[in-house]
Amino acid sequence: MSYFSISNVSKFYNDLPALLPFSLEMEQGEFLAIVGESGSGKSTLLKIMAGLEVQDAGEVFLEGQPILNPNQKIVSGYDEIRLIHQNFHLYPNSTVEENISRQLLHYEKKYAKSRVEHLLKLLGLTDFRDRFPRQLSGGQKQKVAIGKAMAVEPDILLLDEPFSSLDTIQTHRLISELKEIFSELGTTVIFVTHDLDDALRLTDNLIILQKGKVAQKGTSQQLCEKPKTKYVAQLFSPINKIPETKNSFVRPADVKLRTKGGLLGHVTDLRFLVHFNSLQIQLKESGVTWEVDDSQRKYVVGDRVYVSWNEEKIMTL
Repeated sequence: MSYFSISNVSKFYNDLPALLPFSLEMEQGEFLAIVGESGSGKSTLLKIMAGLEVQDAGEVFLEGQPILNPNQKIVSGYDEIRLIHQNFHLYPNSTVEENISRQLLHYEKKYAKSRVEHLLKLLGLTDFRDRFPRQLSGGQKQKVAIGKAMAVEPDILLLDEPFSSLDTIQTHRLISELKEIFSELGTTVIFVTHDLDDALRLTDNLIILQKGKVAQKGTSQQLCEKPKTKYVAQLFSPINKIPETKNSFVRPADVKLRTKGGLLGHVTDLRFLVHFNSLQIQLKESGVTWEVDDSQRKYVVGDRVYVSWNEEKIMTL
């Protein structure tokens, strides 16, 4: 029996599907990222997992026990499963310490004090314990929100786009810190996001959700090298359609640039990126424009160039 499982859960709003039959099995301490664009059903799925939303079909189980929805339970939600929202949900007139400790009002005082101190230290918030949310950075606010959720020692942490209001540097730093903390605590984590890069910084265990349906699941390598759909393929990079084929594509990094041999084109645009130049190359015969990585930074706008590719790198979508 799996530690946490979801069996054929679905949800409709006004007869429109928000989530088509979704199933999942996870072991304790496992990390999972669910990636999808806005409206793909990610947040609805998390609410159902937490017992905060009524599903139309299917069941959720934690250690073999059913997670009841608001129609089945007087007070919805569970201490064992905590959902962290993207907009923090902090008490504005309470300090960092008070925000966390308010979750423990019904616990023995000695334990509550010890738990708050542990979380402040674990999250690097000890020096900010007397500050109010308005005096904190975005990353610090998110840590407080996580501290609130972790106060009651949940078994499962559900993260709903938790880094969407942070800049890239803050996000990368915070994900690195949280990954270490969650691993140390043995917490089971499900993280939903529209940003594949954020997901991969936390885990290599992925589910791609599109329009309420699982498009594909697996590791980043499996999804990148063997995508089943254009949507999945384009999450990892742009893709170029090979002329005179119906559904064959190649990634910019897998295109070879030559001075002869291949399809003739001209460089129409160039962008300097960290590890390579990204070229826009218009192919002469088809008129189609390809995006191609120039790792040697050899070509400039106006250059004549030939493109080719390895047959094993072709994706059929």
